[in-house]
Amino acid sequence: MKTIVACTLALFTTLAFAETKANQTESVTVDGKKITIAYSSPAVNGRAGKLYGKDGLIGGDENYPVWRAGANAATALHTDADLMIGTLAVPKGDYTLFINLANPAAWELIVNKQTGQSGLAYDAKQDLGRVKMTTTKPSAMVEQLKYTLAANGKKGTLTLAWENVSASVPFTVK
Repeated sequence: MKTIVACTLALFTTLAFAETKANQTESVTVDGKKITIAYSSPAVNGRAGKLYGKDGLIGGDENYPVWRAGANAATALHTDADLMIGTLAVPKGDYTLFINLANPAAWELIVNKQTGQSGLAYDAKQDLGRVKMTTTKPSAMVEQLKYTLAANGKKGTLTLAWENVSASVPFTVK
């Protein structure tokens, strides 16, 4: 029965994000070390104001208020360097990123040690940690979910923007 429910939810989510661009990547090289985020990018597709929140599209995910921070497969982070993401020490390696949406004004980036899973397969016991993000409203609606990694010296910013929200967190290469 759990398999049927999981398959139905996966099918619903796939149909809901039908305008998804798969296999997107964002990379930056800092001090000779590469940091990469690989993700699938859903489109707003006329659903502005209907995505976030318990009654929004994302609210239907079984792990809500934890969100896969993309679509389809879980969003992946690879870093060739040890990082400080906000106040969280992240050793070089591979991770999965999730977002805690419980507080709409103060999202949390979740760095999870489990990798290669579906975006709906979240295990809180695998969390490396959580760090607060700064949320703002972008100057224009962001149709397609987008990650950016911007660096200046050994410091930078990881930003996720989609619909009417931009959430960012600083990082430092150790």
